[in-house]
Amino acid sequence: MKILVINSGSSSLKYQVFEKDGDNALACLVKGVVERIGIPDTCIRQKGSDGKEFSEPVEASDHTQAIALLKEHLTHPDHGVLEDISEIMGVGHRVVHGAEKFVKSVIIDDRVIAKLRECSSLAPLHNPPNLLGIEACLAMLPGIPQAGVFDTAFHQTMPPKAYLYGLPYSYLKKHGIRRYGFHGTSHRYVSKRVPEILNKPLESLKIVTCHLGNGSSLAAISGGQSVDTSMGLTPLEGVLMGTRCGDLDPAIPLFLQKKTGMTPAEMDNLLNKKSGLLGLCGKSDMRDIEEAAKAGDKHAGDALDVFIYRIVKKIGSYAAAMNGLDAVVFTAGIGENSHSIRRMVSQQLGYLGLELDHGMNEKDSKSERKVSTKASRVAVLVIPTNEELLIAQDTIRLIRNAPLPY
Repeated sequence: MKILVINSGSSSLKYQVFEKDGDNALACLVKGVVERIGIPDTCIRQKGSDGKEFSEPVEASDHTQAIALLKEHLTHPDHGVLEDISEIMGVGHRVVHGAEKFVKSVIIDDRVIAKLRECSSLAPLHNPPNLLGIEACLAMLPGIPQAGVFDTAFHQTMPPKAYLYGLPYSYLKKHGIRRYGFHGTSHRYVSKRVPEILNKPLESLKIVTCHLGNGSSLAAISGGQSVDTSMGLTPLEGVLMGTRCGDLDPAIPLFLQKKTGMTPAEMDNLLNKKSGLLGLCGKSDMRDIEEAAKAGDKHAGDALDVFIYRIVKKIGSYAAAMNGLDAVVFTAGIGENSHSIRRMVSQQLGYLGLELDHGMNEKDSKSERKVSTKASRVAVLVIPTNEELLIAQDTIRLIRNAPLPY
């Protein structure tokens, strides 16, 4: 059984093909991306499981043409992995916002598409491109089951005390104003790996997962369920990020609009694209910031300190909220690759009984591993995330009418 996984953005379309043979684990056959859709210098890049890479400039004015390119290159006689596109038995789509309408992954039909359109006002930058990818795939593969896997679904187990804002309740009922959380597919994937690595039952574990990348979020996971997470109604809330401000006094945007005359659109652009690490030091890539901080750049050092401080505060608050902590997981671009970020965060969690194994932490490895000492009362783990694999797994379960594991 071959499954196509699609992550459709506003100007890009990422894809992977997985194959499951009987009871064997899913294997990724190929991954690729169509970049700069609808703008100059569009290109496609594809890499097979054999490590061979292919790229070329292409033309794609919209997502329908991008899907056609995907089909062409997946079946290409030189670098394709399919004899015919009909080998695809299901398609799994990453969907950013499912609001309260979707608490689990679902098979996509007209009713689901209508509900996704209703959610678009909550994620205007993400859901419309997700829908474009879905509609293009439905046209390319009519009759093939397609699944929606939602970033917000995993966090639907949060209790009201975690998701309610201090606003009139009517705004929740009329406009869906509440905390939803994001990166749920990543948090779910890595949290499910923890009991297997520690050889402990998931039901007994209290875990904080740290998805740290250009967009960052943390989740408190107790007994396998998300009980709190740092992002809110939108991916803007939470810890400091590459270009997003994170937690902010809500009066600040109002104050700045009065002082500067900025429009709502300009304010949105400031908070989402010009703030965070970029706003504090002029850089958004953590590798550049760490290098600049080591060279004595005060602004870079301050930005790094704020980034670490807010993560540490969030982990501490989640340990308090869960009345304990068994494991901290680092994942995503920064979490998986920056041993210094892991070290700086862990150094401030010694009061919890956390001890880092510096040799294991600094080991240059892409594999999942435990980086705390044997004596540490809190396990520290590095687990590379694999959202696409989880999407493929959910898609297969839905096709087979098997229960979802959450």
